[in-house]
Amino acid sequence: MTQPLKDTGARYEMVEQGQTSWADYRRDGARLIIDHVEAPLALRGTGASGRLMAALAADARDKGLKIVPICGYAAAWLRKSHEFRDLLA
Repeated sequence: MTQPLKDTGARYEMVEQGQTSWADYRRDGARLIIDHVEAPLALRGTGASGRLMAALAADARDKGLKIVPICGYAAAWLRKSHEFRDLLA
């Protein structure tokens, strides 16, 4: 079972199957800078990082933020996302 997205103030976290995927970030005005996205080995290949990114992007949209993906995974995910591509800064 997936738990709701948690924002610690410097990291987004999402728990699935007792494992935590996360995205480290910084805020710069209306920009959300995603430095690193990672899922535990047990969740890799399950779509966990994609679900985390979708929740993170939805939160950014709700807050009126644009996303600056430093992390290669975050950048690739946003470019491929039809729903959230417009959030790329």
